[in-house]
Amino acid sequence: MESTNESDAEALWEDVVAALEADDLPAATVAMLRSCEATSLDDEALHISTSSRFVQRTLARMAQRLDDIATQMAFVPLSVVVDITRPQPRKSRPQRQVPPPSAPAVSSTPTQEQVHAETKPAPRKNPLVEDVSALSSNLTFERFVEGPQNKFALDAAKQVANGSRNYNPLFIYGKSGLGKTHLLRAIQNYIAQNDPERLCAYRVATDFIDDYSRAMKNARSGAAEALAENYHAIDVLIIDDIQLMSTAAGTIGFFYDTFNYLISHGKQIVLAADRTPSELGMGQSRFDERVTSRLDSGMTVSIQVPDYELKLQLIDAFYERMRADAREQHVPGIDAPISEELRREMAKRAGTNIRVIEGYVQSCLMLSFQRSATGGQLTEEDVISVAEQKWPSGQRRVTVEKIQEAVEMSYGIQHAQLVGGKRNKELMEPRHVAIWLTRELTDNTLADIGKHFGGRTHATIKHSIAVVEDGMRDDRILQDRVARIRDSILE
Repeated sequence: MESTNESDAEALWEDVVAALEADDLPAATVAMLRSCEATSLDDEALHISTSSRFVQRTLARMAQRLDDIATQMAFVPLSVVVDITRPQPRKSRPQRQVPPPSAPAVSSTPTQEQVHAETKPAPRKNPLVEDVSALSSNLTFERFVEGPQNKFALDAAKQVANGSRNYNPLFIYGKSGLGKTHLLRAIQNYIAQNDPERLCAYRVATDFIDDYSRAMKNARSGAAEALAENYHAIDVLIIDDIQLMSTAAGTIGFFYDTFNYLISHGKQIVLAADRTPSELGMGQSRFDERVTSRLDSGMTVSIQVPDYELKLQLIDAFYERMRADAREQHVPGIDAPISEELRREMAKRAGTNIRVIEGYVQSCLMLSFQRSATGGQLTEEDVISVAEQKWPSGQRRVTVEKIQEAVEMSYGIQHAQLVGGKRNKELMEPRHVAIWLTRELTDNTLADIGKHFGGRTHATIKHSIAVVEDGMRDDRILQDRVARIRDSILE
């Protein structure tokens, strides 16, 4: 096969992508393939180019499959080579040219208007769109450890990053330390690498509050209008820990207006919180029903606490990644071995906060290095000791009062309502949950539990326990909520 022109390369690449798409390749990967440009075709290889190192690394993992399809399409042995090209600078929007009423005589001397147009400054950079920091640049989809507890959230985040409008708004909730921020940053990183024309802003709720407060202090100078304009220009708005906004009534009003504007203009919104949209409106929160209904109007997905299998996956991933990073960056004291057997023991001892699990792995790696430096090796007693430092056992005794307090905080109700006699729906669920948790986490008898809940009978307590057990089998939201309250009590 002789060297052919660019159009032949493009035609072959289209055939390769079409064949992979027909082979049920995930939509996110197909979008990655289509973002690449075919540049040349010779006797040995089809060359494609991308400006994203993330795309290049992803396609490298499926190199054999790409080569096989290219060979099949071209009827000769071919490999697919992915080249990195420097991204083109972002073009400013051209100014609209208005023709004059009549054509004037051509002059070699530029007019004042022409000089003004040529020296017009470049469009102002949106201050909300910040460069990705070195710390958050590692929070990518590639480094996110997938498991049954986070798969739905991960898939939805990837779809949003690829430009899908099927999940708008995307609302991700779960307790602290489960990977919500990682997914939000991964969306931001992916867009910055692969689609920089889309303006993507990541804000923690406290940043959003500060933006609004500063603008209101300088309202006379037009700061409020400028802030609204900056937010309206965003293509993908990401707000993390939105529950922190719950007492800021003015900020919530500004958020509500911004939300409506972006959604109505086809812009994407991604939000994360430690509770569901409906839970955000409970208690003394300023999130009213009109706001929470908007938050819940798109795709709402949870990230649940990791089970043993996911903990082991996380520990293995952190272990391999830390050692590789240590070798690459010449960091001493971390590149030490931990056996598979010990990593399984670590998974048994680990808690549910993924950030703490990562620190656990690092501590064990450092201890393993210290042991090997003196001719020893890491032992089971070592990993148990480190785990007890990270997750102290017996630090506090679980009491009925602590359980009631946790349930009251989660549901936004008063203690008198929880233990009182009213039987409306808003109070029955938290009462049932508190009773079920008391049975699970304490040694109290059913009669003792009844005394702590307004003198309820043995039969009433049994009924509450049965209601929660039946509900958790069918209601994933209830199951997740009970798990989050339980974890908040134990941790």
